[in-house]
Formats: sequence, structure tokens, C-alpha cells
Amino acid sequence: MTGDVFDPEQLSRCISCGFCLPACPTYAMTGDEASSPRGRITLMRALQDGTLPPDDGTLAEQASFCLGCRACEPVCPAGVEYGSLLEQWRVHQWRGWRRPLVARALMLFVEQRWLLRLSGLVRRAARGRAATPTPTAPASGAAPALVAAPGSAAAGGAGAQLMLGCVERGLYPAVSRAAHALAPELAVPTVQGCCGALHAHNGDLAGGERLAERLGADLPGPIVTTSGGCAAHLASVLGRDRVRELSTWLAGRPAGAELRVGGRRARVTLQDSCHLRNGLGVFAEPRALLRQVADYVELPSAATCCGAAGTYSLLRPKDSRRILDAKLDEIEAGGVDLVVAVNPGCLRQLRTGLRRRRSAVRAVHLAELLARVESPS
Repeated sequence: MTGDVFDPEQLSRCISCGFCLPACPTYAMTGDEASSPRGRITLMRALQDGTLPPDDGTLAEQASFCLGCRACEPVCPAGVEYGSLLEQWRVHQWRGWRRPLVARALMLFVEQRWLLRLSGLVRRAARGRAATPTPTAPASGAAPALVAAPGSAAAGGAGAQLMLGCVERGLYPAVSRAAHALAPELAVPTVQGCCGALHAHNGDLAGGERLAERLGADLPGPIVTTSGGCAAHLASVLGRDRVRELSTWLAGRPAGAELRVGGRRARVTLQDSCHLRNGLGVFAEPRALLRQVADYVELPSAATCCGAAGTYSLLRPKDSRRILDAKLDEIEAGGVDLVVAVNPGCLRQLRTGLRRRRSAVRAVHLAELLARVESPS
């Protein structure tokens, strides 16, 4: 009997009702019960009670095949914290040298703070101290704030600071520059490390918590991030009162100029960040911002995973591409000019897929689009 892999209380919540099945991308792709959240929890229980040996091939395959998108969580009537169970599972399945080589290499890279800082400097990511302390309260009717107002007791009196994501710093430095242009009141220290989401999602929960706590010390007070995945992980470690995704920070600010394409109002759509939507419940805010400056088109699959899923597109590229291709079909059929992302992994996935197809649709980060149309102050 294994017995110590999962939190027993979390594992016992699942009532095997099946509400999760239609929400699961891998179940939709295969129709295989083992590839659904309910089926995977059955496998977890078999591992926990010793019915299956730890080296069982199905356990290894399904722990890897799962996207970790957490789309099953909002539809679960029993409140199963599937994302947490998956992380516990991978701690067991990917311990030691069983962790995929690509994941090990990436985790090692993001632990090198000097490399992250160097990549940001070379690629000219945002930098600088706060310029104009003008925090804005969320608009009326918006989702509950994820952090106390700067200067409040909960914020400890520290000013809000912009987090520079690991991937984003090197691949998409224009995103942080755009975010800082939109919110110049944010400080942008260059000495900041990884948030630890990569570790938590790839079988090193302790390392993920350690890095998040260190980043929290590097960036005292409210932390604003342009990465939905980072926001969800940081909130799980530091608390939701410390973390804001950019769209929630900008909510309620005056709209910029209208975005036009070919003499008409642009048509845009949004690809949700799975962890931001399913983990933190943030999805209305970016849509509200987009509707102010363009004609917003809601695609049926906007809330489902694009196949990026952290390291998934690198670890399982064929499965990732199968998931993406269906989404790209929908995006192109929607007649949109731009598809907007709120997570760097999603941005990379969408840009790669659209370029491969030579599509006329372009993928941009929310910060880049809003900075492009911001009215002069």
C-alpha cells in the first residue's frame, strides 16, 4: 500500500458523477475514461491504496497526458481540487530522474536568477522605479479584487510592483514594456527570480513554493503580473491578497483610442489562460477592456485549453498540436483580426500555430494591444 502520495481529504471528494468529462480536452480527444478527470482520480486512488504498482504504465502515461488546465474544477459539484491532486501525482511519478529531461532543463534555467536578469537586460524588458502612484479601483460590477489597495494594511504600505516573467522576459520583452506604459505607477525591479509555477507543475511542489516565497520577498506588497499561470501559482502560495493579473489592475481605467483595421473597428477575440480562469475565476476583466477598444467576438472554445499548458507543448508536441489545430480552425472561421492572450505560453502557442498556417490573424498579448491604443495622457 502506497498511502502517502495524495492528500486523503482531497482525494475523497470526487463522487464520480461525470460532470467533468465534457470539460476535459483529453477526454474529448480520445473518449477514453482513463483520460478524463474522473478516470485519472480512479487511477490516483488505485495508486494510493496499492491496487496499482507505482511503476504501472497507465499511471505514467495519464500523469503526463493530462494538460493540467483545471477546466474540470469550475464544473465539479463536489469541489474537487484536481489541479492540486495532479501536482501531487507528478511529485510521485516524476521524482528524481523520472522527470522529463526538457522539464528538468527548463527548471534549472529559471533557477539561475542572473540568467533571467541578463535575458531581460539584453532583450530590453521593462525596468525602472514607480513613476506616478495612481492606483485605480476596479470598475463597478467587476469581479472581487484579488489584492488590497496599495498603501492599505493588507499591502503593508508597499507600492505595487510588476513581475517580469521568466519566459516573457526573454521571448516577449515588449509585453512588460507595454504593461509598464499602461501602469507607470508600478515599480519594475530587475532583481527578481522565477515564481515557481514551472516547478509546481512539473513535479517539484516544494521548489515551486520556495521560489514563490522568494519572489514575494523580492517584490514586497502587491504583485502585478502579465502571466495568468504565474498569477494562479503565486496566489496559491502568497495568498490572493498579494497578487493581481494585469487586466484586474487596469479594470475601470478610461478606454484608449479605438483600434481600427482597414478603416473599420477591429474584430478581436480572447484566448483565456486556463489557470487564470479556472484557478482564480478571472475572465470578465480582459473581455471588458477589449470591448472598450474593439468589436469583441467570443469564440465557443475561448475558455478551453490551447494546448500550451506550461511545458506540455514541449513534452507532448503531437497532442498539443491536435488540441491547437481545432482552436485555430475556430479562430480563422470567426473572421477576427487579432486573437489576444493573457499568458506568454498561450501567446507562443497561438503565434506558432498561426504562422505555420500563414494565417492573416495575428496573436498579441493584452498589454501590447492596449498600449497600442492608449490615449495620450
